[in-house]
Amino acid sequence: MIRDILKDTEERMKKSLEASQHDMAVIRTGRASPSLLDSIRVDYYGSMVPLKQVANVAAPDARLLVVQVFDRSAVQSVEKAIRTSDLGLNPKVEGNILRLPIPSLTEDRRRELTKFIHKLAEEGRVSIRNVRRDANEMTKDLEKSGDISEDDSHLGLEKIQELTDKYTKLVDEMVKRKEKEIMEE
Repeated sequence: MIRDILKDTEERMKKSLEASQHDMAVIRTGRASPSLLDSIRVDYYGSMVPLKQVANVAAPDARLLVVQVFDRSAVQSVEKAIRTSDLGLNPKVEGNILRLPIPSLTEDRRRELTKFIHKLAEEGRVSIRNVRRDANEMTKDLEKSGDISEDDSHLGLEKIQELTDKYTKLVDEMVKRKEKEIMEE
């Protein structure tokens, strides 16, 4: 029973970590990354679809993204979606290819992004702690109902705390990497 709780807890904590990673991946640094455009949705024949479904995105160098649209008739929709996004990118259209130069970040913008990253990280930590709380409650309920011994309960609570520490540390490491990425030119 404790094993099931621990397995479920780790899966949920892993999902919290992945959600934080995804949220941070779309934050623009001074470096080009195809994941930067993951959140963009394009109006394609009347329905909003992810950019990946209508185009291929590549980063040939650190300051440029290249978007190759599969259907020539969708080029304008893709351009509009990129321009109206809050990424501050200005596509240059060449046939069915859009070139997106990535501008350097100002010092103020770097500080803003760093604050935002810390906010996202705290949301990730809170999510992980919520998973811990749920697992602790389930473990204590099992002990109260007599399904597990007090020793097993204490052992389970310790393991749950170890998982919490592990995933919280991973969030902290992810923040440090992203912050370094933002602060370096």
